[in-house]
Amino acid sequence: MTSQQATIRVALIGYGYVGKIFHAPLINSVPGLVLTIVGSSRPDAVHNDLPNLTVCPAAEAATHPDVDLVVIATPNESHYPLAAAALHAGKDVVVDKPFTITLAEARALVEIAKDNGRLISVFHNRRWGTEILATKAILETGVLGSVTHYESHMDRYRPLVRQRWREDPGPGAGLWFDLGPHLIDQALYLFGLPQSVNASFATLREGGKTDDWAHVQLNYQHMRVILHASLLVSGGGPRSVLHGTKASWAKFGQDVQETQLKNGMSPTDPGFGYDPDPGVLYCADAPATTKLPVFVGNQQIYYAEIRDAILGKRQPPISGIDAVAVMAVLETSFRSGERGQVLPLPLTPEELAAWNQTHTSPFAGTPIGDTSALV
Repeated sequence: MTSQQATIRVALIGYGYVGKIFHAPLINSVPGLVLTIVGSSRPDAVHNDLPNLTVCPAAEAATHPDVDLVVIATPNESHYPLAAAALHAGKDVVVDKPFTITLAEARALVEIAKDNGRLISVFHNRRWGTEILATKAILETGVLGSVTHYESHMDRYRPLVRQRWREDPGPGAGLWFDLGPHLIDQALYLFGLPQSVNASFATLREGGKTDDWAHVQLNYQHMRVILHASLLVSGGGPRSVLHGTKASWAKFGQDVQETQLKNGMSPTDPGFGYDPDPGVLYCADAPATTKLPVFVGNQQIYYAEIRDAILGKRQPPISGIDAVAVMAVLETSFRSGERGQVLPLPLTPEELAAWNQTHTSPFAGTPIGDTSALV
């Protein structure tokens, strides 16, 4: 597609929670993207919200002739076959996290995209949340000195085991497959690739069938990153913490965009993404803390930059090598938990070279809070 083709026709496959709450409103809010087809087995549910769209089976939507971009928001195990079919049919593809359920599948999708000359990206939307915007901003100031510790939590309180595919045993199920890709992606985005990984997982809820507690450590030469997720946290501390040689910083309260989308707020609303919870700076030589307002979150930017990448104006906001790197850490963390060992990342020399070509430093590139892409 060329920049003269102003309209990109989008098929959204999957209209469960993620498709309905995140993808559909975000796609519809970006000029130049037109949601035209939904792949779903529940046409009544789709037409209740989007009465004028064509609804068809997932496989048909993936290869539909009237579609340019396919967005896949289906259960994890179906990501690879649907994405592969769409790429072979000449479509550009966005896959919701996790990209795939194995590193081998991730590598295969990137190769299929390359062979067919198509865009492939993964929807790591939390890069455009207030928490990560604020973390990146405080790192760039240098006020913390040399950063030695980063900790990020995605904790929830869901003590009752529910009957749903995410909590039933099977490929791609469990808490870490659900939340781990978010946590891993933000760590790699901020700090680059770790040297090694060690992890621990548990099932702590009565009647639980999959992991509902995860504690993963990424090891860098002079820094440690802790990523934690649990379904048994009813209160608690900060979501993100940074410790440096001069100061510490913490961010309490989660990004508001999911709640706003759930409540029906449009991403174009002036209040969308406003987070009232500031970051808190703790300086070693100052008696008082300092509260620092955070940037307004805006996940629209992801789809605006996908649009521009399809039109040849920029590189994708999240590339194939980003997706492979996250899957390498995810798969290594599970293997570490099973073996009780500290393990290196299984990336090839070619993959490391591809990463280094596009990630010159942990803080390089256009600020992810830049909204100029939305015009």
